[in-house]
Amino acid sequence: MSSVHVGRLEDLPQDRGMCVDVEGTAVAVFRIDDGVYAIADQCSHAEASLSEGEVFDGEVECPRHGAAFDVTSGAALTLPATVPVETYRTEVRDGDVFVSATDSEDDR
Repeated sequence: MSSVHVGRLEDLPQDRGMCVDVEGTAVAVFRIDDGVYAIADQCSHAEASLSEGEVFDGEVECPRHGAAFDVTSGAALTLPATVPVETYRTEVRDGDVFVSATDSEDDR
C-alpha cells in the first residue's frame, strides 16, 4: 500500500480541515489535538466539501446541510446523512504527514 506526503504537521491547521489530493481522490485531513485524521472530502448525503465544514469535539459538520461525521471513524452522526464516509490511514514521520492511498477498511 502506498502513502502520499500531504504536508508538514505544523502546516496543518488546528481544528480545521484541509483538502488534499491523494492519487486523484479528494481527502479531508484534520489535525485535532495531537491526532491527524483523514476522511473522504465529499459528504455522503449531498455534494459538499467536508474539509470546509466546522470542526468540534472530533466531528465535522457538513457546510451544506449540517450533517455531522466522526473524523476518526467516518460515521454519519446526524441527519440528513445516514451513510458513513470513507476513512484513510494517516501517519506522521519526522513531522511529515502521510495519507495512505487506499481506504483504511482495505487494511482489515
